[in-house]
Amino acid sequence: MKHEFPGSPAGLEPYTGDWDTPHVVHLLKRTLFGATVQDVNHFKSLSMSAAVDQLLQPTAAPATKPLNHYGADPTGVAQWSTWVGTGITYQDQEMNLNRVRSMQAWWIGQLLGSGRSIHEKMTLFWHNHFAPNALPNLGIPAELWYNQYLTLRKYALGNFPQLMKAITLDPAMLIMLNGSSNTKTSPNENFGRELQELYSIGKGSGSFYTQSDVATAAQVLTGHTLDLNYNYLFQPGDHDDTNKKFSVFYNNTIVTGYSGAAGAGELDTMLSMLFATQESAKFLCRKLYNFFLYYKIDDTIEANVITPLADILRQSGYNMTTTLSTLFKSQHFYDLVNSGACIIKSPLDMLIGLCREFQVTIPTDAKGQYDVWTMLADNASDLQQEILAIPLVAGWGAYHQAPQYHELWINSVTYSERNFITDLLIGTGNMRNGTSLRIDAVAFANLLPAPQDPNRLVSDALDILLRPPLSDSSITLLKQSILLGGGTTDMYWTNAWLNYLAAPSDMAAYAAVDSRLRSLFKYFMDLPEYHLS
Repeated sequence: MKHEFPGSPAGLEPYTGDWDTPHVVHLLKRTLFGATVQDVNHFKSLSMSAAVDQLLQPTAAPATKPLNHYGADPTGVAQWSTWVGTGITYQDQEMNLNRVRSMQAWWIGQLLGSGRSIHEKMTLFWHNHFAPNALPNLGIPAELWYNQYLTLRKYALGNFPQLMKAITLDPAMLIMLNGSSNTKTSPNENFGRELQELYSIGKGSGSFYTQSDVATAAQVLTGHTLDLNYNYLFQPGDHDDTNKKFSVFYNNTIVTGYSGAAGAGELDTMLSMLFATQESAKFLCRKLYNFFLYYKIDDTIEANVITPLADILRQSGYNMTTTLSTLFKSQHFYDLVNSGACIIKSPLDMLIGLCREFQVTIPTDAKGQYDVWTMLADNASDLQQEILAIPLVAGWGAYHQAPQYHELWINSVTYSERNFITDLLIGTGNMRNGTSLRIDAVAFANLLPAPQDPNRLVSDALDILLRPPLSDSSITLLKQSILLGGGTTDMYWTNAWLNYLAAPSDMAAYAAVDSRLRSLFKYFMDLPEYHLS
């Protein structure tokens, strides 16, 4: 399952090649959660440039809020009512855990309903970038994590320095990284360190900030805290109002100290200093590359893609839409199609993509929805990608731990678990509290342009479900052994399908096609290639 992608001379020059199914599917699988038949047809009808422009369009904020799906609530929030906005000062860790679980399930619902926009996937990118973990921090009210999600989403496709400032002052982050207790008499360097090491500069070959810079950043950040109701507050009396000098890496920048309320503005000066460095833009571009394109960045890619993309990022004022547009419209991005350079799907890409591509029916009632969402959240957790519970401060290891990167998603446990989940969904269905999540194999086949033709059926389904192509001999073998029942006459399948269409309520006719389709799709999902994107 390991694919090497040697450095390509192609860079950010606009792509002008074919705009066919493999290229559209590649774009959609990397930017959305899966590529549905309808989405592929829709984006094929556009030009490549117009397709990328549409994908980068932001979507409206969620119309719903997380609900009490857990029953008894000591604050009196009725079941199936939202707990958001009902008060966040009540200290009860069991209740707070229930609310975190509610939000994890609700977030899965947002991913399932993400449509034709990258907005939710970029929100997940930033969630990984800042890497919160609510579970060991149950003293942080769940509503603060919900508010943080809204902040990530608000700036997901916009200005990164604005997002960085918002997260620096975010109540959940202030508590998690000890910013709320960082004062001039008791300095805490935790956030000052993470701000540079993990969020803005990184640890690349061009990163030369010093331990002194960490301590100095902590001085700038003193006084930013919370009131008793968990609202952000700047306390001038706790702020170090002396001048702060940074190292030569930051051109010996001096952040002028201010007393009183003006001291809060020192943060803006420091952030401007951070984002003026070339390394900050390169660091973010590498993270985008690892998340959306490929795990390996060699010297050629660094020169042809990362460095010029970082220039565009800085020149745009760190505008994410401009930067992503350049990347997704580039020759290099589509070179990955022809090179066969694939990455292992993350658990969420696999689970959400499967549900979206097969268009698995999700219940419309609140209980049914939360049962399904919770089930998928639990599946993702079993596969080592749990929302709101990122175990490492640097994010999920598959996006930053060299040299394995994406390979960390697969081990002897998670690979077996992936196959167990897909076998359930194509078989009897995954069950939770009486709610079943199951692939409708016949309905999926009906979405394809020529399901009566066994050759087209296999190839068209593979176009959607597998990024790496199968050989012609493999496709022929699949057709004969599964759809044709071991025979060689295509009409065997064609007649079975036409019989079903003529009498869809005839259970025998339905079963004749359903059983073969389930065997076919199970075979696809059992292939190692199914886990590649």
